[in-house]
Amino acid sequence: MVRHNRLRSVWNRVDSGGTLRAKGGLHRAPPAWQDWLGDTGSLTKKIELAFNQRLEVIVLADELQNVLSEESGLFKKPLQRCRVREVLLCILGVPVVVARSVIPTSSSSGHNRRILKLGNKPLGAVLFANTYGLRSKTVRDIAQLNRRQALWRACQKRYPNLPPQLWARRTIYFLNGHPLLVSELFLPGLLLNSPPTAN
Repeated sequence: MVRHNRLRSVWNRVDSGGTLRAKGGLHRAPPAWQDWLGDTGSLTKKIELAFNQRLEVIVLADELQNVLSEESGLFKKPLQRCRVREVLLCILGVPVVVARSVIPTSSSSGHNRRILKLGNKPLGAVLFANTYGLRSKTVRDIAQLNRRQALWRACQKRYPNLPPQLWARRTIYFLNGHPLLVSELFLPGLLLNSPPTAN
């Protein structure tokens, strides 16, 4: 089970069906962002379909790091230092998403060790390609971030062009029973094309 930080947070919980559970969340986002924030499928696939282009992954960092306290608090056992992977997702050279993944040591063991040898592959594509090991029920929060938030500051260190305010989501996935935290910060370039709408 994942435990939740009781402290006041800018994050709002969205249920597994993409519906807002907490007041003041998804419906407050501009309509252009709501489909991106609430989607429960592969973000990689959604972006590639929207732009009809292959996603480029630029790895900004993939190393052992101290995790943020707000990240640590989302896991059953608090983390201090583990693998953190930060990437820039681009379409035709235009940055569209900054993604930060927190991968506990226990989540990288056994069968997951091979799956999580990512190189320049997007983690989302790997997770959704291994659906036999990906628990369908995920835990997702959304927020509007700015310079006051630790996650914004951490990502801005790797990507200095980060806008001063932007929408983001974070999701706990379970790969073969082991948790991974993926945070995605949506950049203005993502709106250069409209995402596909569900039928």
